[in-house]
Amino acid sequence: MAEQRLTRERIAANGLTFAVVDEGEGTPVVLLHGFPDSADLWRNQVPALVDAGFRVIAPDLRGFGESDKPEEVDAYLMPNLMMDVTGIMDALGVEQARVVGHDWGSVLAWMTTAFMPDRVERLVAMSVGHPSTFQDASMEQRQKSWYMLLFQFPGIAERWLTEDNWYNFRTWAGHPDADQVISELETTGSLTPGLNWYRANVPPESWVGPPLQLPPVQAPTMGVWSTGDIALTEAQMTDSAENVAGPWRYERLEGPGHWMQLEAPDQVNALLTDFLPR
Repeated sequence: MAEQRLTRERIAANGLTFAVVDEGEGTPVVLLHGFPDSADLWRNQVPALVDAGFRVIAPDLRGFGESDKPEEVDAYLMPNLMMDVTGIMDALGVEQARVVGHDWGSVLAWMTTAFMPDRVERLVAMSVGHPSTFQDASMEQRQKSWYMLLFQFPGIAERWLTEDNWYNFRTWAGHPDADQVISELETTGSLTPGLNWYRANVPPESWVGPPLQLPPVQAPTMGVWSTGDIALTEAQMTDSAENVAGPWRYERLEGPGHWMQLEAPDQVNALLTDFLPR
């Protein structure tokens, strides 16, 4: 795909500086990307949501893109990431928003909605289900998550992903924007900080510990899963309903892979513009 970049501004929040897309007017929608992406993952959604009457806020999350990249692994613990989200909202004068997350951004969206219910009016979780459901996953899901253990090894994971012109990354991930993503990871030094999300939040002992106990999600929630996802089973999304006290909606996209925003943008945009305004 041809390289496309969204326009960002610099925002100070939670002791760091973030590069943030802030476009449109109206009800705020916060878009949270995951690994190994940046806010550019949402380039097909931002204009559609702006046209639908939303103010769209899409940060490069800590460690990624043009945002700050602390060196310490513990800097990427989930409480710090949650404070980034609310800190960016505060800096932009946003008290409450509708939040859409994908991959690690979905985990972050679930956690923020559970622990800070007054800040999230509606939640859309794409690809990754509720953290408790994911942690208590089936053997099939654990097999699909093998790479999370590999990513725990500093230096080894970086070498595995990057050697031979990033051959393993290209083959494993199947990212539709592989060349652009790799260029950004190299240019901005985002690979190790991005892997630190895994190292801080899913250490090996988490695979044998009890599932996380989170407050039930009160906000109306939509989970979206795509049949071509290489890393995630459908059950970890559908079973998320058990952790949602508010209204729950599930949508299954036939065909797209993990990066459905890029592979099926019209379908994703239709779901978002249908669910978010209500």
